[in-house]
Amino acid sequence: MEKEKKRVALLSVFAAIFLTGFKLVVGIVTGSLGILSEALHSALDMVAAVITYFSVRISDKPADKEHNYGHGKIENFSALVETILLVITCAWIIYEAVHRLTTGKTEIEVSVWSYVVVISSIVIDITRSRALSKVAKKYNSQALEADALHFSTDIWSSTVVLLGLIFAQFGIYMADSVAALMVAMIVLFVSYRLGKKAIDVLLDKAPLETISEVKRILKTFPEVKEFHNLKVRTAGADTFIKFNIHVEPDATLLDVHELCDRIEKELQNQIPRSEVYIHAEPQEANHIKTETRDSFDI
Repeated sequence: MEKEKKRVALLSVFAAIFLTGFKLVVGIVTGSLGILSEALHSALDMVAAVITYFSVRISDKPADKEHNYGHGKIENFSALVETILLVITCAWIIYEAVHRLTTGKTEIEVSVWSYVVVISSIVIDITRSRALSKVAKKYNSQALEADALHFSTDIWSSTVVLLGLIFAQFGIYMADSVAALMVAMIVLFVSYRLGKKAIDVLLDKAPLETISEVKRILKTFPEVKEFHNLKVRTAGADTFIKFNIHVEPDATLLDVHELCDRIEKELQNQIPRSEVYIHAEPQEANHIKTETRDSFDI
């Protein structure tokens, strides 16, 4: 698992290095703000890819005395850093595009290399985005998911730049700056999605879909008379689940232990890389049964 995650993250780094250099050279030669903005975007992609590579190396380390819940949150921190880098990208692109539009300095030189670099970028980004997304889903890695989402937006932004070049070919040079502004809007939208998800995990926001799945599974066990105090948190690819269950008061310790093992196994089958903590209590004889008694209104 760790080798596959490292390999796809490292390939992403190499792809970002190639695209950054290629776009920078062509952008300087042609004077295209759209391509230069893409070069800066790719440069930050490269930094983000490097961060992702090191985060996936660290995140799979087992828990130790200082990190009892493992190192998974380094992936979420990595995703947050990527968000900050994306916002920085947007600030520069928007400033330069507005400056060119207001001063009228929008003329650029469109050459065959302008099209080569943009089309090459689209092809490479499609390939690496799919590879990252596949591995991210396979191993529930938010760092790789952030990288995949990051690079999938490059496809759309490069397409916008390509349209700007086509318009510039016909003398409509301001289209290049407008294209750059559209790139910035796309990047800002992605930044919001990435940042919100990363912050939610770092602040231990309850994952509602996982909570619903845990409730559904618990209701399939007739021996569980009631459950409450359900708490779920995530850290990178790991999910930590904790709850109380009520069982028949005359159930033997062996029976309760066997029930908890079955519940834990079923949850781990349905929720990959989950750790389950179960506290069993006897059901009171005069207790009025409710479906759940959650401590929080989730």
